[in-house]
Amino acid sequence: MLNTVKIYIPGFALAFIIGLFSTFLNKKLGVPTSLLALFIGIGVSFLYQRNTLQSGINFSSRFILRFGVAFLGFRIVFDDIFTLGWSTAFMISISIATTIFVGIITAKFLGLRKDFGALTGGAVSICGASAAIAITTVLPDHKDKERNLSFTIIGITAFSTAAMVLYPIIGHMLNLNPTDMALFLGGTIHDVAQTAGAGYAVSEEVGDLAILTKMIRVSFLLPVVVCFMLYLQTKNSDSGSKVPVPTFLFVFIAFIILNSILTIPQEVTEKINIVSRQALITAIAAIGLKSNLRDILNVGLKPIILIAIQTLTMAVITITYITYL
Repeated sequence: MLNTVKIYIPGFALAFIIGLFSTFLNKKLGVPTSLLALFIGIGVSFLYQRNTLQSGINFSSRFILRFGVAFLGFRIVFDDIFTLGWSTAFMISISIATTIFVGIITAKFLGLRKDFGALTGGAVSICGASAAIAITTVLPDHKDKERNLSFTIIGITAFSTAAMVLYPIIGHMLNLNPTDMALFLGGTIHDVAQTAGAGYAVSEEVGDLAILTKMIRVSFLLPVVVCFMLYLQTKNSDSGSKVPVPTFLFVFIAFIILNSILTIPQEVTEKINIVSRQALITAIAAIGLKSNLRDILNVGLKPIILIAIQTLTMAVITITYITYL
């Protein structure tokens, strides 16, 4: 047992240190932590060739990844849905389903894999890199799977950062009141951090409500992953192959229930969120270490167009809801 743990330590330590350094740079430079972790990991990806590091890096990109996603459950409380109302939750569900569907159709039209469209659609519509990481665990294995995940994290973070700057300006141009501005920002921006950045740049009231809206989107991570898993199980039933059920989903559900029925001190949930966030950053660093920059650069323009169309879909649905409903 001890020898098995020792095998994982060097690679895990490398990914963890890259994650910590990325967090430090984020505070100094303001660049998204996930993007920094991924790029630094890619920059030193030659280290993955060392046998002493491979086991720990693989462990970080799989187990630590699932650990981080599972603990996202502590960000979600069922009462959030009641606070914003069922109409808002319904709008979010429609925008998520439509964005994923548009992603799959657009990917097929562009000559890309349909599961790549599902991956980017889920990342755009739910919670950026965290959703991409969770969804990729149930998607079919193929030679470009990790490359597609790396590109998705880069693309989603770039579009989310652009949205953080542009969407408040668009909201002011549309003369949105604070509530509608919050719904617009929380219902469209991909990552939680950028949602907070855009919301609090407008006002504290908008920031609080935007994050609340965003948390409802995050709560859809579970049903979306389960739907993908069930679809793939049905599709593969004829061949006899099975899609493994990720155990982290059950932990994710348990944490949501605990956070909803128990009064957990805020300082405890904040520390749990820090652990979850650092686990995800460590996993992203490990994914970067396993990636090849040349392969990512060879992806081309089509995936960028795909993410842009999905981003526009989310924005149009949300603005339509705010304006006419």
